[in-house]
Amino acid sequence: MSANVMNARLLCRAMICTSVLSMIVIDLPNQMVHAESKTRIVNITMEDQFRTRCETGTLLGDVVVLVFAERRGAEAAHELGKKLHVLFHPTAVSVSDEEWAHQPVVSPSGWPVDMRAPNVHAIPVACLSEVPRAMHPVVRARIRKESPEISVWLDYEDIMDQHFGLERGVPSVAILDTRGMVHSVHVGPFSDSAVNSLVTIIDEIRQASRPQIITAAAPGVLSR
Repeated sequence: MSANVMNARLLCRAMICTSVLSMIVIDLPNQMVHAESKTRIVNITMEDQFRTRCETGTLLGDVVVLVFAERRGAEAAHELGKKLHVLFHPTAVSVSDEEWAHQPVVSPSGWPVDMRAPNVHAIPVACLSEVPRAMHPVVRARIRKESPEISVWLDYEDIMDQHFGLERGVPSVAILDTRGMVHSVHVGPFSDSAVNSLVTIIDEIRQASRPQIITAAAPGVLSR
């Protein structure tokens, strides 16, 4: 292969990489990747360990936080999901497993007391595309035993990787806003400061969903 041809191919590859990278914004210190478009609406659908059909489209109006990992990051993802749930539902620490997932959400700062605050659904997703189909019932049974009350979504079809990317050995977090649009994807490991950043982002999304209240002018005060 001539040097000119090789250089041309390298230049072409560099141009393609530049084009792809220009579609996203990467913040390395926070390990965050913003969605390339705020208009990308997704409806993530799969079954949990109880064979219940689950989909993010049924949670519109709330913030959805998908905490996912393959098996090497599963334990860290499990702990992260629990931590996020408790941060937004602090009464969960003092109730039974049956009631753990049904606790009231804490409203964002300054939220009107007479207005429903968007809930925050921290959903654990186990990425299991490497598991043969014949072993699916065994995996479901094991997860039911380990998590008899809390739903764990089971991704056998690489759905999370296709939509958000999947890093091996660490948990990742995909945040959907109250309209079901992809806000951002975050890649672990997650320090305490990184978790606090997630909380800040989630509350900013909730605050942004607050409807603008327009007060009609009283008679006689309109300018002429």
